[in-house]
Amino acid sequence: SLSTLVIVMQVLVIGSGGREHALAWKAAQDNDVENVYVSPGNAGTALEEKVQNIEIDINDFAAIENFCVTKKIGLVIIGPEKPLVDGLSDFLQSKGIKTFGPSQAAAQLEGSKTFSKDFFIKYGIPTAGYSSFDDFETAKAHLEVIDYPTVVKADGLAAGKGVIICGNKDEASEALKNIFQDQAFGEAGNRVVIEDFLKGEEASFIAVVSKDKIVPLATSQDHKAVGEGDVGLNTGGMGAYSPAPIVDARMHQKILDEVMEPTMKGLINEGSPYLGFLYAGVMIYNGELKVLEFNCRFGDPETQPILLRLKSSLVQLCLYAIDDKLELYESEWDKRHSCGVVIASEGYPEKYLSNQEVELQELQSDTMKLFHAGTTLENNKVMTSGGRVFCATALGANLKEAQTAAYTLVHSVSFNGAFCRTDIGYKGIK
Repeated sequence: SLSTLVIVMQVLVIGSGGREHALAWKAAQDNDVENVYVSPGNAGTALEEKVQNIEIDINDFAAIENFCVTKKIGLVIIGPEKPLVDGLSDFLQSKGIKTFGPSQAAAQLEGSKTFSKDFFIKYGIPTAGYSSFDDFETAKAHLEVIDYPTVVKADGLAAGKGVIICGNKDEASEALKNIFQDQAFGEAGNRVVIEDFLKGEEASFIAVVSKDKIVPLATSQDHKAVGEGDVGLNTGGMGAYSPAPIVDARMHQKILDEVMEPTMKGLINEGSPYLGFLYAGVMIYNGELKVLEFNCRFGDPETQPILLRLKSSLVQLCLYAIDDKLELYESEWDKRHSCGVVIASEGYPEKYLSNQEVELQELQSDTMKLFHAGTTLENNKVMTSGGRVFCATALGANLKEAQTAAYTLVHSVSFNGAFCRTDIGYKGIK
């Protein structure tokens, strides 16, 4: 077994959000793991047992390599999409450092919407009809010939916010102006994809992939819109729950057959086999599915409720994937449901309040966990430093119980301008 090979181990997690707190917390549970370092981390990772934050610029690949060599890091897990799209995984792997995360070439599935849509068509993966544009005038002319509602997407990385659903031509025109002329998403908006609006319910299908091998993780659903009942602006995600009732055994198999398998084979065919978390956002309607997008990393906030249910080792899962032995991994899941509620800063997802002191009552238990996202530790005080500040996550015998427990945990947190949706999980309960 793995434990005979590894006596004590050092792990490095790259990133600073709720996803990274959850990854570090889960990695630290391994008896084989001595220390988990997080760069740059947040107040939650600073306070977590066996975990410590380190100050390395995550754009400074050489400094990361140097730290890995000095500390004898046995596993690097890259959390966010930007370092993956920038090629951090390739760089560390080339230095002989075991790194969990896709290559720069494979990460284009998330790095460019145009690349991914073209890839779907090439490999017969079901998706919405689309057109791609790199100038305002041509894109605007296209608005005359399409049906509404429609969806306008910034091509590049926009932290989950670059998708705008437009009810009519005026709204679509405004969205294009926002992206191309006002540079709302910076360089991510140098191209746009305009695609058909899909009806249905969205689910997150996240798996660990190593070349042509796959270990699906527990299913989940997240709530992207800022407002109750899934209305308002898109965010990085206001909460999530697991499992997702809409992904039954038949749909699970369908996603594997029609989405994941052709994607793995397609990437091998393109010369960039996949290694890492692969996340398909799918729209399900009347028993059929279409892929909305791929993410080349664990979702946030889906990571938090999913990892709360994972009983087997995350570190072993990553190492088996890196060593091309994924078939040896036996995943074990808690049968209970989990629900995670994001507590955000007033104004999010637009300009938000920051640097507010947080009051925390200790409510942690075996069935509840408060994951930090946008927090820092200053003079032993927890301060807010992001739009999404916490994810209050809990287990329950059913989704309703998990939801109730998660909201109990929400009420143990207070800071000026804190808000959350009060209906996370409603679709699953309904």
